Amino acid sequence: MPSQRQATVVISPAEAGRRLDAWLAHRFTYRSRRQWQKSVRAGEIQLNGHPAKVATLVQPGDAVEYRMPDAAEPPVDVAMQTLYEDDTVLVIAKSGDLPCHPGGRYFDNTLWSVLRQQFDNVHLVNRLDRETSGIVLIAKDAATAGALMSQFADHTVTKAYLALVYGSFPSQLDTEGVLVADAASEVRKKRAFVPDPAAAGESARTIFTCLASSAGLSLIRAVPTTGRLHQIRATLCSLGFPLVGDKLYGPDDRMYLRCIADELTDADRTALRMGRQALHAYRLVFSHPVDGRQIQVTAPLPADLQQIMARAGLQPGAELQC
Repeated sequence: MPSQRQATVVISPAEAGRRLDAWLAHRFTYRSRRQWQKSVRAGEIQLNGHPAKVATLVQPGDAVEYRMPDAAEPPVDVAMQTLYEDDTVLVIAKSGDLPCHPGGRYFDNTLWSVLRQQFDNVHLVNRLDRETSGIVLIAKDAATAGALMSQFADHTVTKAYLALVYGSFPSQLDTEGVLVADAASEVRKKRAFVPDPAAAGESARTIFTCLASSAGLSLIRAVPTTGRLHQIRATLCSLGFPLVGDKLYGPDDRMYLRCIADELTDADRTALRMGRQALHAYRLVFSHPVDGRQIQVTAPLPADLQQIMARAGLQPGAELQC
């Protein structure tokens, strides 16, 4: 019989109150809610060390453990840079080809698994998509993780991203509305932004600033005041300024279907302009959970983004420090 791999995720205050099956489908979008229900009923999911039930409402601090059989994993780029570290907190900048948490085809080839080789306890406080580079905040114990997650839930953390998009972006946009399922897409997990705060859906607000435009591309800064799944990517796509390199929220989401089927064409790759989505988490400001000090970290632009910016003649200048 194949051996099993397992991982544990701690429920944050912002995630509490959902049914377990709904939380699993929302957090790990590569499987449907029905598929997660089957896993729970098969005993593959445990809650706080005990067999779970699909209708259980998850609470802050609950530990959700799931197990999966060993399987061959795609290669990743495990390069990372330490931006800050002390006895309780670690902040790193990850590559644009590294999943944060185990899921789908990835387990050993994840940031969580790599860090577990160095530290006894690893709690990823924020998470980035596999193809998003930049800052990840890590707690070295459960108490620190809970304190940091509360800051995210209370919106006292400042996050800023750099994004490279198609088109000439306006000087500034303050977008407020909701995220909903994209009914026009063949891809089940794709979301759309509706610029109406009163509409039904998950509230989402992002402040965008254009830093430079050239050759049909714009470099923008994105500051989300809410933290929703695919918030920046979905909002930009709905605004008509999709991310460069984004197979799901780019110019044609059928590229995503061809990508997962390993059928991307040369024309697709030319249109995408780079091999991964051009999104980089470059700045994070939070309060240290032990002594209250304000910690501010900045992640340098990775080489792949620098290269495509140079080819387009984009020079952001000092605005990146704002």
